[in-house]
Amino acid sequence: MEEEAAALADAIEAALPGWVERSVERVMTAWKGEVDDDVRAAAAAAGRQAAAEVGPQVRALLDADIDEQPTTPLALVRGAVRFPTAVLRNAGVPHVRRDDQQERLFREDIYDLSPATFADVDPALAEVGLRWGAAKAYEHLQRHKVGER
Repeated sequence: MEEEAAALADAIEAALPGWVERSVERVMTAWKGEVDDDVRAAAAAAGRQAAAEVGPQVRALLDADIDEQPTTPLALVRGAVRFPTAVLRNAGVPHVRRDDQQERLFREDIYDLSPATFADVDPALAEVGLRWGAAKAYEHLQRHKVGER
């Protein structure tokens, strides 16, 4: 379980900068047709900041005992939308239209950036996230068996 948790934390921290940059690029290109150098530089800086701030939060969560984890690593990653959002807002990008459910679930995600899965952040996170989830589920079942049949 510790190995899977460390691998997931490492992978998330490594993936966050690129995800922030791709998110900014996607929205800017859709809005303006291009990404200017200043926005690209701001996105790169925001990506590094996301990794520096959210990476340790994910690592601390995954280092905690599974029964003491108050949230999920994906929920923490979803909180990282504030980094590309700040870049886009500072660039003057208008809010995007979102469906009612997205607005209700992710009120602050005005550019519809919240990842639904780890793979939305980076395809490489899908497998490592699945391995961690399976290891956590196995550990949980082993700890909380009610009775053997």
